[in-house]
Amino acid sequence: MFTGIVEGLRRVVAVADGDGYRRLSIDLETTASRALIGASIAVNGCCLTVEKTEGTVATFCAITETLSKTTLGGLAVGDRVNVEPSLRAGDDLGGHFVTGHVDGVGTVAARDDRSGEVWITVEVPEALADLVVPKGSITIDGVSLTVAAIDGRRVSVALIPHTLAVTTLGGRRTGERINLEMDTFGKWVRSFLKGRFP
Repeated sequence: MFTGIVEGLRRVVAVADGDGYRRLSIDLETTASRALIGASIAVNGCCLTVEKTEGTVATFCAITETLSKTTLGGLAVGDRVNVEPSLRAGDDLGGHFVTGHVDGVGTVAARDDRSGEVWITVEVPEALADLVVPKGSITIDGVSLTVAAIDGRRVSVALIPHTLAVTTLGGRRTGERINLEMDTFGKWVRSFLKGRFP
């Protein structure tokens, strides 16, 4: 379980592709103290398990299912990623409940740089669009955000300077693909209602 409060930007230092999997090595820097073997770390919003460590570098294995539903297959050496260690009992819940189970990939449809803030509009896959509500929560590349506006499948969020500085969202441009996790409570409600009203 995570909160969507990114601890910082970390650099991909190695990528190794195999038959149906990809190993990513990331320099976790100060987050490395939380990267015990078997620990869960959210990388661009995707919950990954630490496979091995060497100094501050942790290696993760992403398998076919993960690669098919996230943007991790497109990462390259030198790319920076959002990193968040898993929530511990007693930690502050500064964002919202985030599982690290990416629901799908969206596309940045527009970016509007304003005075003191940036608005990013994301095209959400049709299958996920009904899970977005005004002022509700959405996780984009692992960042907990509040929905500012909705226009069909286009969802806009407003980013403050801090978020722009410490996450990948500050560098996102139109056309780029991003990981999406919809609000967990909304998914539960939809699943419940579908069971009762097929």
